[in-house]
Amino acid sequence: MQRAMAKHILVKSKVAAEELKQQLAQGVNFAKLAQKHSICPSQKRDGDLGEIFPGQLVKSVENVIFKRALHQVHGPVKSKFGYHLVVTYFRS
Repeated sequence: MQRAMAKHILVKSKVAAEELKQQLAQGVNFAKLAQKHSICPSQKRDGDLGEIFPGQLVKSVENVIFKRALHQVHGPVKSKFGYHLVVTYFRS
């Protein structure tokens, strides 16, 4: 079975997600931004979603986790919860 490990930052607006993505591109620490800005309970774990299997998350986020390049910030990805910045760091 396919599985992955990823982290994300969830915010309410696309503008906020784009601003955070710019900060990440400038070298700001992902964990610190997740702790400060994410509205997801995963913010307490530096944005870490842990081990993920297909069917656990909203489709738009899963498509990034299971199909896009590892170790890169992807997004903003829109879902019914808001806008996500997603980094997948393991996939098998």
